[in-house]
Amino acid sequence: MTTMNLTLIAAAVALCCGTAAIAQNMPKAEVKAGKAAIEADYKTAKTGCDSLLGNPKEICLAEAKGKEKVALAELVQPNGPKNKAAYNVAIAKADAAYSVARLKCNEQTGNAKDVCVKEAKAAEIESKASAKAQMKTVDAKHDAREKGQVARDDANKKIVAANKDAAADKTNAEYAVAKEKCDAFIGDAKVLCLNEAKTRFGK
Repeated sequence: MTTMNLTLIAAAVALCCGTAAIAQNMPKAEVKAGKAAIEADYKTAKTGCDSLLGNPKEICLAEAKGKEKVALAELVQPNGPKNKAAYNVAIAKADAAYSVARLKCNEQTGNAKDVCVKEAKAAEIESKASAKAQMKTVDAKHDAREKGQVARDDANKKIVAANKDAAADKTNAEYAVAKEKCDAFIGDAKVLCLNEAKTRFGK
């Protein structure tokens, strides 16, 4: 995984785990005003892309749209569940990051582009897997606090299962990247590369 994609993963996970500024119990009038402000910011950002051409313009537009979607996710409906809201923000962040990263891959060609696309997708998958695991963990712990020891035991099982699923998703995503990198080789070198990838990821 590249440093850029790992950074995207960390950002999405951090948002999922600690989005403190989510609009809980915000009056409907404030929510409406917030949406209007977000729309205005998006239009301004979109206009700023007009001076660009080609792929740079597409990247600029994707960044503007991504920021809009994240801002809307942060501006949740009043009284919405905080844990779900944090999850939605993390997913919006992952989607936005993937859209931009995918377009940036168009600046490359051949295997380098293919690897770039796989890495962008892997980063998205890993971010979403971490966000989902975090949400399930918080939900399970919440239920356990309310229902006693039996629920705590069940919660621990759910947490282990959630983390296992997340780890599997991440491993599969990283394996896909490793296989794509092997396409840069031919003959025995490619076979060796694929075998090493299978061994490393337990395939």
